[in-house]
Amino acid sequence: MDNELIMDAVYEFSKVEAEAQQFWAEHGSFRAVEDPAREKFYCLSMLPYPSGKLHMGHVRNYTIGDVLTRFHRMHGRNVLQPMGWDAFGLPAENAAMQNNVPPAKWTWDNINYMRKQLKIMGFALDWEREVATCSPEYYRWNQWLFLRMLEKGIAYLKTGTVNWDPVDQTVLANEQVIEGRGWRTGALVEKRAIPMYYLKITEYAEELLGVLDAMPGWPERVKTMQANWIGRSEGVEIGFPHDDGVLKVFTTRTDTLFGATYVAVAAEHPLALKAAKNNTQLAAFIKECKQGAATEAELATMEKCGMDTGLFVTHPLTGDKLSIWVSNYVLMGYGEGAIMAVPAHDQRDFEFARKYGLPITVVVRDPDADILDERNMEEAFITYDGVTCNSGKYDGLGFASATDAIAVDLAAKDHGKKRVQFRLRDWGISRQRYWGCPIPIVHCDTCGTVPVSDENLPVTLPEDLAPDGSGNPLNKCEAFVNTECPKCGKAARRETDTMDTFVDSSWYFMRYCCADNNNAMVDERTNYWMPVDQYIGGIEHAILHLLYARFWTRVMRDLDLIKVDEPFTNLLTQGMVLNHIYYRSDDAGRIEYFNPADVDVTVDDRGKITGMLLKTDGKPVHSDGLGTMSKSKNNGVDPQDLVDRYGADTVRLFMMFASPPEQTLEWSDTGVEGAARFVKRLWRVVHEHVAENRVAELDIGALDARQRAMRCAVHETLAKVTDDIGRRFTFNTAIAAIMELINLLIKKRTDATQDGAIMQEALSIIVQSMSPVIPHACHVMWQALGHDSAVIDSTWPEADEAALVRDELKYVVQVNGKLRGHIIVPVDAPREVIVASATAEPNVLRFIDGKEIRKEIVVPGKLVNLVV
Repeated sequence: MDNELIMDAVYEFSKVEAEAQQFWAEHGSFRAVEDPAREKFYCLSMLPYPSGKLHMGHVRNYTIGDVLTRFHRMHGRNVLQPMGWDAFGLPAENAAMQNNVPPAKWTWDNINYMRKQLKIMGFALDWEREVATCSPEYYRWNQWLFLRMLEKGIAYLKTGTVNWDPVDQTVLANEQVIEGRGWRTGALVEKRAIPMYYLKITEYAEELLGVLDAMPGWPERVKTMQANWIGRSEGVEIGFPHDDGVLKVFTTRTDTLFGATYVAVAAEHPLALKAAKNNTQLAAFIKECKQGAATEAELATMEKCGMDTGLFVTHPLTGDKLSIWVSNYVLMGYGEGAIMAVPAHDQRDFEFARKYGLPITVVVRDPDADILDERNMEEAFITYDGVTCNSGKYDGLGFASATDAIAVDLAAKDHGKKRVQFRLRDWGISRQRYWGCPIPIVHCDTCGTVPVSDENLPVTLPEDLAPDGSGNPLNKCEAFVNTECPKCGKAARRETDTMDTFVDSSWYFMRYCCADNNNAMVDERTNYWMPVDQYIGGIEHAILHLLYARFWTRVMRDLDLIKVDEPFTNLLTQGMVLNHIYYRSDDAGRIEYFNPADVDVTVDDRGKITGMLLKTDGKPVHSDGLGTMSKSKNNGVDPQDLVDRYGADTVRLFMMFASPPEQTLEWSDTGVEGAARFVKRLWRVVHEHVAENRVAELDIGALDARQRAMRCAVHETLAKVTDDIGRRFTFNTAIAAIMELINLLIKKRTDATQDGAIMQEALSIIVQSMSPVIPHACHVMWQALGHDSAVIDSTWPEADEAALVRDELKYVVQVNGKLRGHIIVPVDAPREVIVASATAEPNVLRFIDGKEIRKEIVVPGKLVNLVV
């Protein structure tokens, strides 16, 4: 590298950042090339949705990844850090309706703008590997793999019950149904049975769950969330005979079988629909249930309602008749859509039985107490540590013994068997939406559903359509819908459902490895880079995205496309970025939120807020405390504004210094200003050193005690920073250590020749250590320090073990446990010398003078505590 750069005395971030970025671009600094001879490091942040602008969550996420990428590159690893766009989805359709433009134009315009923003931030991204999931070159392979899954039976067509918004003419996820209405239209949501394609993720449930304990690089919290979602349960499938067959239920509490006093089925259950044919009241209730709650969380808190069907099942062991009820707290999507109700030992059943006067029978009791009286119970008695009662020959058995004995007898009668059940359900991927990957299926009146042939992939989504809220525009697009049957050649219709966008994000990390391959989904380069060594993203993706990605990886493995089992070796879930929320509400209860930048906040001497006034009108506003930055609360901060004011390095530094990555980050304007001051200060220190031209060969043997202490501090800091970044991910403590070192160097340096040599070594180490965080400024400072290569191409420094050997130690001195001073003594000083130095320290003398020292506590190398 030509060392022609003259370092300006004043730090001009726009000039510095443009110069560094130009160098990186000209030298292809971020381009990743496979090299089997080198250890690889694949660092990946979750790809963003192209919503229009970067937000602070993006900046934090990608800065974390960039720091790690640059750190590992300087350790000699072959690094890959790519970027792409999760570009399909409903938000683009909503934006299209609001702006009257096709989703494709809105999406591509946003991608172009956000790509520019990412480049301005100086992230070390290999843009040659960029992918966009809305590109036919990408989603072609979604379709290709779907067809392979169809051939293997992993993908299948089944009629499923969905939440249907009659206004938007689309299926809604459970989370999009709010109090029975569509989140966008407010229309009453209907439960509809429609044909949908599913992927057999349940076939992988055991493996997906079983390996979680062998994934040390994942946070325990995330692994627990995944385990709970998969939900493995060991229990018994019990058959309750009825006139038309057998009603199957699964229970983990077989020991309570004799306490079953009725059964409850979901509104969509065949027995419910049969009973409703001749019962208008029941039919009306079922219709009402179909418009009700959709999630388990909602079911837990809602009022339990039901209606008797007039039908009965037979208890498999007692022969008693049990009534069949339709209940709103039973979901068709879970288990068999039916439960055996044991009111005495299940709270939901208890509430339901009390409401409708159904029998309650206690069949489990505390072994040290009398049997409960059902008439006096105020809540269900739930325990796994009780013994059975009122259960005939099974009385007196514990949970496990009762379960085993009852299971044996059920099996003998062919009324039950032990089995494992998972909460996880097969993944329904059909979406009645336009802006998504077309499902490559053709519907023929003669041949039925026919897969599109590989040579006709991709089935390309027309990009000129604009949704208007009246349903999927593909249904009205004759050029797309009308086609020929791949089998018989007759006129046929394309499938107009598109794939769930989780499909797109379930394998993008593998496509990065070989994004230029137009002939295959993946190739050998994928086996070189995979698995991802460090994955970074929000905790909100801890369940579905990560679970689907793990499933998709295994499918590709089983199709011999790749050789890995798990896609992500290490996972870091970064905390949210918080800011203050200010608002006003009018008499009608309408709330208007104001950006914190538009509010003047006054505080008293103790920092307590005394007033909050809107700058535009000087009138008060209210505070809703701290909350995640969001458009809805108008409490976001535009990263572009900060970059324009302070530069990218300052924004990066604040993001890494304000909080450890896993914790929430509280926004602070003063914190950003402090980060800007530090960058300027480091720049000034380096410039002054260079301007003094005090270049001398470091002569370790010529260093005196003071200089050895200075150099020891440099290498102690280096060791800490290396550990903090590489192992602990505590970037904030690494930065703080460097700040402390700079203060010490400024305080301790003199005009001595070897001080200049120590400063040269120290500043080189500091610039290298800070370069992952503030790479632009460090690019210039490194060259100004006289180095021939670029700092990004330099090798991470190693702490000198010899320099870490101290001549002296610093002790904290306490009196009665309170800090009163510090002393410095030789490293081999005996106890009596340490105590004598402590008692002679002037400030300590003030607190012990004239008093008897009753105890002298010395912690070697750390502190002295004098008890008086």
